Amino acid sequence: MEIKIRIAEKKDVESMYRLIKELALFEKEPDAVKISEADLEEAGFGAQPLYHCFVAEAEEQIIGMALVYPRYSTWQGPVIHLEDLIVTQSYRGKGLGSKLLDAVVAYGKEQGVRRISWEVLDWNEPAIKFYESKGANVMRDWDVVQLDQKGIENYLTYKG
Repeated sequence: MEIKIRIAEKKDVESMYRLIKELALFEKEPDAVKISEADLEEAGFGAQPLYHCFVAEAEEQIIGMALVYPRYSTWQGPVIHLEDLIVTQSYRGKGLGSKLLDAVVAYGKEQGVRRISWEVLDWNEPAIKFYESKGANVMRDWDVVQLDQKGIENYLTYKG
């Protein structure tokens, strides 16, 4: 089976969305995806793209993806954030994750970033081992902090 890693195109949005929904199920958050295919298309392929995405293709089918976007670190300077690295269930363990991560790291170097960062769920030991085997530092002493849409509204209306 020949696997091709390439930059995502607008025509790939439907497959990318399918993979995102599959990841949400895997991460035990089946209702967490709030965007639509149209949102994903506009954000990636509209007038001002917000992300860059690589897809893994085999037999004319998208079977994996890695989506990144730019950030800025006050300590390091330009960085990219790897939002999701997804390989469809039936193709896991065949080296696709490595190929997608290779593309992300090469892209980061090409962009001149000083760091590539991402999160991994603490219970996803296979992913943690995979990232550590690639030389990534899994920083277990940091916690992710977020305000969701409701949290933002509550924050802005709280008069405490």
